[in-house]
Amino acid sequence: MILVTGATGHFGKSAIDFLLKKGISSTNIVALVRDEEKAAEIKSKGVALRIGDYDNYNSLLNAFIGVEKLLFVSGSDIFNRGAQHQNVVKAAKESGVKHVVYTSFQGKNETESSPLWPVAQSHLQTEAWLKESGIDYTILKNTLYLDFVPAFLGEKVIETGVIYLPAGDGKVGAVLRAEMAEATANILISSKHAGKTYHFTNQETFSYQEVAQQLSEITGKTINYISPTADEYAQTLTEHGVPVDFIGLFSSFAVAQEKGELEMVGSDLVQILGRKPTTVKTFLTQVYSPSNN
Repeated sequence: MILVTGATGHFGKSAIDFLLKKGISSTNIVALVRDEEKAAEIKSKGVALRIGDYDNYNSLLNAFIGVEKLLFVSGSDIFNRGAQHQNVVKAAKESGVKHVVYTSFQGKNETESSPLWPVAQSHLQTEAWLKESGIDYTILKNTLYLDFVPAFLGEKVIETGVIYLPAGDGKVGAVLRAEMAEATANILISSKHAGKTYHFTNQETFSYQEVAQQLSEITGKTINYISPTADEYAQTLTEHGVPVDFIGLFSSFAVAQEKGELEMVGSDLVQILGRKPTTVKTFLTQVYSPSNN
């Protein structure tokens, strides 16, 4: 039996859909959810629901009973994620889970000097807990989701003609979330991946200057890229009413990219997915082409 955590989130829900498409019976899939009402779509596919919360250890113990493989989708509460993830690993071990597949984080700099340390720290600790647990594990070092790029560009990027982000000339090998979820499903239905760590990144990287050029070609409008300092960026977004937490997160990723921490390519995803992942130009065309809007 495969249990998927975070099942009402984008990644978990997508992973379940791919498991079903790849021939796994709905009776062999379980979805961990906090709110059953939000999981009606999953339930309609014949997938059983178990109620559990990363903050509630006993709920996890009960949810993991009879589970052979666990897709452990990392939590989104950065400040409390460490304690939550410790609960998941401990409960998995105590419940007899055989194999945990964990969605971790990818970056060249895994030290406190990284702008992304607040994001990375709990991921790295969780990796260590899994390795120490004695449970078979597979760690997926996931790069930035390509799906998030429009948020970095801003919803009015075509209207303003400006990309304003402190990413300098740094590059990132972002990948569509659905393609990572499909590769994850491939891992879950195979027995060849225990003890492995995979780097899920694209085969090419891009800068936001390149994104500006591609958007200009796609839309027929001139899009310029401005890379302010992190302080200037924070001040400008604050003046426009953007919440502080969002500013901090967006700035951290942009500055990390500027420092080259996200400029990683590799073949792990291609090998497991069975094809090349979507390029940034293809994605931008799908999102911003006038013919698609």
